[in-house]
Amino acid sequence: MRLSKSFVPTLKEVPTDAQVVSHQLLVRGGFIRQLSAGIYSMLPLAQRALLKITEIVRSEMNAIGAQEFYLPALSPREIWEESGRWSVMGDNMFRLKDRKGADFCLAMTHEEVFTFIARTELRSYRQLPQSWYQIQTKFRDEARPKSGLLRVRQFTMKDSYSFDLTREGLDASFEAHRHAYEKIFGRCGLQTVQVDAHSGAMGGSGSTEFMVRTDAGEDLIASCSDCGYAANTEKATSKIETPDVYAAPDGALLPLEEFATPGVVTIEALQRQPYGHGARKQLKSLVYVGDGKPLVAIIRGDDQLNEAKLQTASGASEVRPAHPEEIVKWMGAKPGSLGGIGLNTNDLRVFIDARLAGLSGMVTGANKDGFHLRNVSVVRDLKHATSFDLRQVLEGEGCPKCGKALVVGKALEVGHIFKLGTRYSESMGAKVLDEAGKEQPIIMGSYGIGVERILAGAVELHHDADGIRWPMSIAPFHLALLPLQMQDEEVRNAAETLYRELTAAGVEVLLDDRDERAGVKFKDADLVGLPVRLAVGKKGLAEGKIEWKVRGEKEVALVPLAEVVAKAKAAVIAGGGKLASV
Repeated sequence: MRLSKSFVPTLKEVPTDAQVVSHQLLVRGGFIRQLSAGIYSMLPLAQRALLKITEIVRSEMNAIGAQEFYLPALSPREIWEESGRWSVMGDNMFRLKDRKGADFCLAMTHEEVFTFIARTELRSYRQLPQSWYQIQTKFRDEARPKSGLLRVRQFTMKDSYSFDLTREGLDASFEAHRHAYEKIFGRCGLQTVQVDAHSGAMGGSGSTEFMVRTDAGEDLIASCSDCGYAANTEKATSKIETPDVYAAPDGALLPLEEFATPGVVTIEALQRQPYGHGARKQLKSLVYVGDGKPLVAIIRGDDQLNEAKLQTASGASEVRPAHPEEIVKWMGAKPGSLGGIGLNTNDLRVFIDARLAGLSGMVTGANKDGFHLRNVSVVRDLKHATSFDLRQVLEGEGCPKCGKALVVGKALEVGHIFKLGTRYSESMGAKVLDEAGKEQPIIMGSYGIGVERILAGAVELHHDADGIRWPMSIAPFHLALLPLQMQDEEVRNAAETLYRELTAAGVEVLLDDRDERAGVKFKDADLVGLPVRLAVGKKGLAEGKIEWKVRGEKEVALVPLAEVVAKAKAAVIAGGGKLASV
């Protein structure tokens, strides 16, 4: 492709609204442009890279026997009602009505549609297993679109679904997808970490995320370099110290005692004199709503609640913090004076963090404004509460497997695989006859990859101060060819000859044939970030050579003209790229 006739609108300055590196460089390099918040146009360079990513995804999915579909993005309300997700998706889902008043949505994912097809077409165990996939546009009404392609409202997803008769079959399908994902991300130049994850609104018995470590990520993962343990903090656990137990000298439990705390509504205030109750001695009670019903979560005063863990504990499809008026209605007091003692458990489900098991001598709110209770025994006074791991794991805590210190860092999710089980097949009636002629719900798995997230993740991992450093496998072009003195006939002719020969050999070339200074061409080439840069200049041609420079390396080599094509083809193949058909 000739740059003079191409649309590659590079920018010198960093866009003021771009905070993460991938957003900055994809805009500056002329890859993307924003149409509206969270909605981006893919310009020619980005589209070329995305097509290579989808080709890699498609080849690895086909390799495990998956069959490609293409389903409608527009879905009727009825099938989402069957699965129970019409209400669960809340404001995240784009909803609309047709001219007759029927409700539709723009699908965020396609479990419902694929399950609809399965229940209609699959009748016998002899038709299983099946593995179906598509590469298709998805929509999400993201509340806070930001970070370029990392949090958007329209995106491309590879979503696949497995259908099996047995749990063992699901395990095999899950493993096949996991290995395929390892190959996909590896071929795209991404170093990923596989972590245990929270299944959220997808449901199911378990899931694994594929994460790229980067400060641009919005997930936190806890990992151990010693034994390899890794989990999203929504699921991560840790080894914690033996809890403090406060009791009378003879070991007896002291009676509950109410005491006045006028104006004291924070953990910090209760630590100060005249009270002097440290955060480790306090029980923090937080009120949430899960699927419309009140939940109370109790954690230690110096811990933070992990909402995803509360969602898992409660089994709710969605949880949110309770509104102030709801808290007063259910608890009888305002935040700051709340506790789990004496609650009507028919109306309120109470959960207590597992690290609090066996503690006594604790302090909690009395559910009476301006009052607290001391000498609280978890065993005696909160036996109605369900024990569950609710707290957020922190940096430096012990690995749950080996005890070594955990590291907590940011990461970007690029893929997520789920064991759905019968979550959708039972609610939507997708069943087959087993060998005995008995109906069985199909056991399903769901597997997603964010295509644009691979693009952005590659930029996050592969860049420097000058621009992008594309992996050969997904680079828009294999190399940039720069004639440095366009007014010189010998330079122009040599560049044109190389362009024809390289293209004929299947090497994808971006020829910078603009009448620009060499410095401008070098800067744009580094910004766009193609893997190899060839510079044709008068000085080199005098020796029958051109400059060969690998993006990101300092060394510049002089290569004889007769060797350039062979060297370029070898570089493409060695870098995991694919020569174009000629």
